[in-house]
Amino acid sequence: MGAESEKRVARAHVFVSGRVQGVNFRYYTQRKAQELGLAGWVRNLWDGRVEAVFEGEEPAVRRAVDWCHGGPPSAWVEDVEVTYEPPTGEFGSFRVTY
Repeated sequence: MGAESEKRVARAHVFVSGRVQGVNFRYYTQRKAQELGLAGWVRNLWDGRVEAVFEGEEPAVRRAVDWCHGGPPSAWVEDVEVTYEPPTGEFGSFRVTY
């Protein structure tokens, strides 16, 4: 049971608002997700927010969500909306999408 609980998979759907476009937020998010071994995607939205989906081991997903509250050095994060959803396993990697 111990090894199985360590490998629990989670999925977080995140919307980040503030000064998060034009500051390489997507690039840094991709880099952080890859560093944490996560799959999913990140994109800019028309309303100025950044949207991301992180999927992988639960502790890594939570670290990625925590990272979004600060973002890269040039960002200014006002709010992070997070919804935890059932994981789907649909992603093979983490990518920037448009």
